[in-house]
Amino acid sequence: MSAISPARLLREHSLSALAAGFVTVLVGFASSAVIVFQAAQAVGANQAQITSWILALGLGMGLTCIGLSLRYSVPVVTAWSTPAAAMLAGTSSGLPLSDAIGAFVISAVLVALVGFSGVFERMLGRIPLPLAAGMLAGVLLRFGLEAFVAVKTQPVLVLAMLAVYLLARRLLPRYAVILTLLTGLAVAAAEGILHLGTLPLAPAAPVWVTPTFSLAALLGLALPIFFVTMASQNVPGVAVIRASGYQVPVSPLIGWTGALNAVLAPWGAFSLNLAAITAAICMGAEAHPDPRRRYVAAVWAGVFYLIVGVFGATVVALLAAFPKELVMAIAGIALLGTLANALSGALQDAGWREPALIAFLVTASGLSLAGIGSAFWGLLAGGVAALALRPRAAT
Repeated sequence: MSAISPARLLREHSLSALAAGFVTVLVGFASSAVIVFQAAQAVGANQAQITSWILALGLGMGLTCIGLSLRYSVPVVTAWSTPAAAMLAGTSSGLPLSDAIGAFVISAVLVALVGFSGVFERMLGRIPLPLAAGMLAGVLLRFGLEAFVAVKTQPVLVLAMLAVYLLARRLLPRYAVILTLLTGLAVAAAEGILHLGTLPLAPAAPVWVTPTFSLAALLGLALPIFFVTMASQNVPGVAVIRASGYQVPVSPLIGWTGALNAVLAPWGAFSLNLAAITAAICMGAEAHPDPRRRYVAAVWAGVFYLIVGVFGATVVALLAAFPKELVMAIAGIALLGTLANALSGALQDAGWREPALIAFLVTASGLSLAGIGSAFWGLLAGGVAALALRPRAAT
């Protein structure tokens, strides 16, 4: 598995990959940026420091998306840990910001150690593909449903997007998503629901916070962030890669995200990890018909993440100007093909059909226990069902 040369990258570039990369960042930021703002405020960050958080996270996601995708020739998409941000947003620990930053450093170092040591990859090697596909389908189901739920509040906008998507899938399949997005923007502008206004155009400035370390921060922040990120983010992130048919060494992916996270933590990068939902956008046929050329979509996602980081305040304001129905619709439409493939992979093998269905249903339910999201519990429930049902089926 050799690294991609600049000449090959230019040769294999496509407009559909650029569109998939943009939609990846649009969905990632529009769906959870507000939680990051709340998390930063909850641990005492001021406005300048919050902007620095967006800069650090954008740089971390951008560099890992570009570097890892080019290194392994597969679409590797990273993200911040939304469950970790939600946990921070709900914290009332009263710890100083420097202690929180110290907790980010410790959590990132733990991720790097677990990744580079190979412990995490050995554990994940035991997850069967049908369960991973069922979990992925469960994660994506909500996005597919929301694309049609959005018809209730913005029928003209969403139905126009769906009509263009179906027509483009027949006539120009490689450009279906970008044409759908452009249609959505045009209709939103015509209806007066695209509120661009005056956008601030100013680069973000990094703000260093010297980390301090305390037992309270270790137990109250560092370890919970580590466990929730590994269970709720990295496990489904790897499962998405494998369910999409890509073979890539997991250990360096986890290790490098943790290592870069540790470097960027003093500027506000609270947690970097492999993406699941947004990664699926870059791994679907809409990114490119040839799976070997879909890595370009992840590279473009990295470029857009870098732009978001450098112009954090501007981009967040831009994304906030998009109607929520537009974001819901483009996310669901972009993921239709990936959802179909995941359901097919989950249910294809009759021996694994019921365990995979249980993994799908538990994940789709949105069940959350002990601060860990439904993707982890879906895999666990599917594994338990497999242990209970498969020996009986073999007799």
